[in-house]
Amino acid sequence: MTAQLLRIGDDIIAIHAIVTDDGVTLIDAGLSGDLGILTAALAGVGRSLDDIRGVVLTHGDTDHIGIAEALRSQHGVPVHILQADAELATGAVPARGVKADAWKVGPLLGFIWTGLRRGAMRTRRPSIVVPMADGDVLDLPGAPEVIAIPGHTKGSAAIRVSAVDALFLGDAITTRHVLTGVEGARLAPFSDDPAQTRRSLERLRALRETRIFPGHGPEFTGRQSTCSMPSTHAAEG
Repeated sequence: MTAQLLRIGDDIIAIHAIVTDDGVTLIDAGLSGDLGILTAALAGVGRSLDDIRGVVLTHGDTDHIGIAEALRSQHGVPVHILQADAELATGAVPARGVKADAWKVGPLLGFIWTGLRRGAMRTRRPSIVVPMADGDVLDLPGAPEVIAIPGHTKGSAAIRVSAVDALFLGDAITTRHVLTGVEGARLAPFSDDPAQTRRSLERLRALRETRIFPGHGPEFTGRQSTCSMPSTHAAEG
């Protein structure tokens, strides 16, 4: 099986597509205005929205679920998420009210502008999701493996796709803090339980993948001290 990884969007908010001979798997779903950039990116490799076989969400926050419902309702694409975050994604429970750990005016305004420009105020939550569990290997292109890493949210997941040597961490870490602009691997802001996130990340250190993709910030490439990922004593923010 040949597999290709597409990074769609930007370092503020990205969608990732695993493109194989059997179709396409999306890792996270960006913002609700992102169908256009996704369509263009897939067309560039000879694919379309109809080739998408599934969306796999790293967690249920609004900046990760944006086009999931449009793909589900208009193209029949199933939306997968860990059971612990299913109600957050669908809106059955209120959105989290976690406060920012720190911010600077420029990066904060850039994050807000990106959200407004790409439809964050028009989010349609997926009305139906497919629960997944820790250790599942999904029957989707690229055979994504699910690893529960609670902390940022109760149902946060790392998605391992060995076919493209990649590990997708959602908001467990960031490599460019969206509210301060500070670069480098660190815990992401708006976390329910930073101490739990650190413990969860320890599960990933023995994995062999060398391409690490956070939900916000550029790719980290390197052997998995998992990504010089924040150690259990590293500072937040």
